[in-house]
Amino acid sequence: IEVKRAYKYRLYDNAEANRRLHDTINVSGIIWNHITALRKRYYRLMGKHLGSARLQKHVSKLRMRTQRFSYWQMVGSQAVQDICQRHDKACERFFAGKGGLPRFKKVKKYTSFTLKQAGWKLGEDTHQRGSKKHPKWTGHIHILGCEYKFVKHRPMQGEVKTVTVKRDAAGRLWVCFSVMEQMVIEDKISTGKIGGFDFGLKTFLTTDEGFSIQSPQFFSQDLPRLRKIQRQVSKKADGSTNKHNGKKHIARRHIRIADKRRDFHFQLAHDLFDHYAVVVFEDLNMDGMKRLWGKKISDLSFAQFIKIAQWVAIKRGKRVVIIDRWERTTQKCSSCGHCQKLELQDRTFCCERCSLVLDRDHNAAINILEAGHRLILSQSVEVP
Repeated sequence: IEVKRAYKYRLYDNAEANRRLHDTINVSGIIWNHITALRKRYYRLMGKHLGSARLQKHVSKLRMRTQRFSYWQMVGSQAVQDICQRHDKACERFFAGKGGLPRFKKVKKYTSFTLKQAGWKLGEDTHQRGSKKHPKWTGHIHILGCEYKFVKHRPMQGEVKTVTVKRDAAGRLWVCFSVMEQMVIEDKISTGKIGGFDFGLKTFLTTDEGFSIQSPQFFSQDLPRLRKIQRQVSKKADGSTNKHNGKKHIARRHIRIADKRRDFHFQLAHDLFDHYAVVVFEDLNMDGMKRLWGKKISDLSFAQFIKIAQWVAIKRGKRVVIIDRWERTTQKCSSCGHCQKLELQDRTFCCERCSLVLDRDHNAAINILEAGHRLILSQSVEVP
């Protein structure tokens, strides 16, 4: 199958070379804010939506024919087109009722710019020190006339469609390649086993067989150290170098927490598909759960895990089934089907009809598995 993949590599730290990229990202943020102001003014005066083509033509004239905006030329023409197109897509989502209007952004918090066919060129890779099994390579890329080096920790295959230079919260630069790649899914001997899984606050996952998978809760573990650093940074003088470096330190710790959580999700997804051909999850109202439990839900990051599980399932020829969120799984007896009210603090399900006594999450996981079976039969989904 043909899939669209993204490869992300870290650029080498070189203050002189990377300063130009930081300036280009800052100018991209200025262009974004200019487009936002122009569209708001046009809609207020004309009552119409300013199209992307007219907007690109206007910005191009400002870049090439005026001295005031001549510094916009340091951003490639295709990068400017991409900014206009992304702004236009955000407006279309707003008018379709799927999001808010594009907002003004702080230039120092603007994160990236994207080049398509022009403005970049890949160079030859050079070998670094490393083991024979895992050699390390240095990649070379020309971006807007300058050469940069990046750590090519894994090979890249397929046809490169776009190149994005991204700046994270810690001020580090990354180069991201969007690639169309042919992926071969091997026919492996499958167990054909289907598993139902219930998400929980105390346990990350509970299987229909009664096993529980605990969540490391990386943010909660790092919270005492993070609070100590934040107290130290808050006492530093505003605008000083120490406070600037302290904020970067905090950002690096948050990035580290997110990386740990993402690695845990990938390992768990691969472990699940080692034993199951189809896994069944329940669609959850994440916004409502965040309003109730806040950062607890963000730390568990159920939505990210489902996306990772779906990607791992595609690679391994397996399947993820998502049942409807309105399916009664928690308050329904998995033995006789009797439904009864269950409070949030009740951790044990005691059926009033058949006297079944079962853990709350275990009972829900069994109901999720049964709902997944019905969905597979109704949609004629082929089980690997």
